[in-house]
Amino acid sequence: MESAPSLPVPISYVSGRYLLFSIDVVTYLRREHNICGVLIGTLPQIPQQNVFLGLPLELMPEEARLLVDRGVAYIVDEAKAHDGMRSLLEEDRKAYLRDLESQGQLAARILADRKEQQREQSLKEIDEKKAKGLAAKAAKAARTAAEAEAVKSSPTAADREGVASLFTNNDDTASASRTTGTTTPAPLPVMAVTPTTSYPPLPHPAAAAPHLSTPEVPLSYPLFAHLHSLGYFLSPGLRFGCQYVAYPGDPLRFHSHFVAVSAEWDEEIDLMDIVNGGRLGTGVKKGFLLGGPQKRRDEVESEADRIETVRTFSIEWAGM
Repeated sequence: MESAPSLPVPISYVSGRYLLFSIDVVTYLRREHNICGVLIGTLPQIPQQNVFLGLPLELMPEEARLLVDRGVAYIVDEAKAHDGMRSLLEEDRKAYLRDLESQGQLAARILADRKEQQREQSLKEIDEKKAKGLAAKAAKAARTAAEAEAVKSSPTAADREGVASLFTNNDDTASASRTTGTTTPAPLPVMAVTPTTSYPPLPHPAAAAPHLSTPEVPLSYPLFAHLHSLGYFLSPGLRFGCQYVAYPGDPLRFHSHFVAVSAEWDEEIDLMDIVNGGRLGTGVKKGFLLGGPQKRRDEVESEADRIETVRTFSIEWAGM
């Protein structure tokens, strides 16, 4: 079982985005706090691929704000934190490069061992196939010899020599020479290691990095926090023409239940928008959820008061 990372976890703020670079943190937040985010990382050599993305994981401002409010995470301004790279001592820089080189050597050794195991397994399978073929030839030769024995009461020495030659495995000699032959292994190349974080050589952000205040969130944050408190997994709803898509469990296992749109309590809503939302939700096999807090921002002292007063309404197109 995976161990939980030390809390609170750092969320990197880079160019207006909230990013996670640690796979341990990503899995922990998904498992324990219903935070999925969106993977945006691509392969450096294949930037066109956009189906199977990797780290980093981008969080919505609402997700980052929720984690900060719960004390699970804090925001790190990576631009200011990396100013320390300029003042890094030469000894520390060389030690860090040596550590990366040792990691590359270890990775190259593991890869070479894995290839050697695969090579030995392939040779073993080839030898087994050849052994089966020789056994079949031997059985056929034995039947032929038995039939010859019935015709000729005393076989000649030449016949016995011919039968014996069928049992000789010429490939065994090549296999033995292949096994006993010694070759000088070529030196393993050092694999390039690209670390996902800058800690080390920089000190851990919990100790030295400049922290930012809580993220700015849109007016829909109370609806997001309310649905999250009910156990829903929430993802961006752009592809469904809404603000959030609500899942009753992990999106890898469950179909979403609602397309959610936030509105202020005294906001005027066009009736056609409600009709369109209901038809859209029904068309994609979801419910159209409309909700928002009963109090405005200027009526409360904290966002928590607005979250506690959220009300939601589910609308379904009944004519389909």
